Amino acid sequence: MNSILITGGCGFVGVNLVRALVDVIPDITVVDNLSTGHSEDVADLDIDFVQADIRDKECMRKAVEGKDAVIHLAADTRVMDSIEDPETNFDVNAAGTLNLLKQADAAGVSRFITASTGGAIIGDCEPPVHEDMVPRPLSPYGASKLAAEGYCSAFAGSYNMNTVALRFANVYGPYSYHKGSVIAKFFKNMLHDEPLTVYGDGTQTRDFVYTGDLCRAIQSVLFADLNGHNVFNLGSGKEITILELIEHMKIVTGKQDYPVAFEPPRQGEVYRNYTCIDKAKRTLDYEPSMNLRDGLQNTWAWFQSET
Repeated sequence: MNSILITGGCGFVGVNLVRALVDVIPDITVVDNLSTGHSEDVADLDIDFVQADIRDKECMRKAVEGKDAVIHLAADTRVMDSIEDPETNFDVNAAGTLNLLKQADAAGVSRFITASTGGAIIGDCEPPVHEDMVPRPLSPYGASKLAAEGYCSAFAGSYNMNTVALRFANVYGPYSYHKGSVIAKFFKNMLHDEPLTVYGDGTQTRDFVYTGDLCRAIQSVLFADLNGHNVFNLGSGKEITILELIEHMKIVTGKQDYPVAFEPPRQGEVYRNYTCIDKAKRTLDYEPSMNLRDGLQNTWAWFQSET
């Protein structure tokens, strides 16, 4: 594996992944339309950067030329925005993935890895979420990611492309300043002395995985002996309530009396969710090592340094 393309490489996971792989893969090309990412975050690295949209056929045709693998991270990941504008969400996540698959197949790319999601695809169910559950997405975002997975499976079946869908849990860590996910949002609130807003009573649960653990798993997928289409859940395998998360964050920031406001639950969001990672452990030797408290400490330190 000498040459790879990473879409969305200036986003949160993308920047962390590029930094993790730059000393492992000799030739890395990053594509990002910079709608949320920042090219400055990878400017110090020996990579090729292309500002382009994954829906641009000609740009993607050139970007995949000579590549051994594609790691497709570019996406519209905002659940609430997908409810307001499902067409745009579909266009980016489903149609954009299809375009990239077509260009990768024409270029002879040997492995196509796409970032997916567990809870948003499976919907409300009795956790832990595992790969064999029947998908019942509650939001257009979950539906668009399920469609993208479907096209990956179809390209494996119809064109013999080696495809992998990685269903991320809630990822957190450095370089997450533009993220709207709960940890990034709460840390930004705390930096600006704004109250934390919880939608619901705070007993809803999530699985939080540190970006360093996630990047190691993606690297394993690059070199794993896999054929056809494969799906893996990547998380911590641990369930935590939002109220428990807030208590950890108060300790990490030293703001034990920080104000919390409660609002009604939001339509389209899963109530309970955490991930079964047994398949990734068996196949990829995946073993997340960062505990939540230390991961939050690292993330808070990064937010403070940026401010």
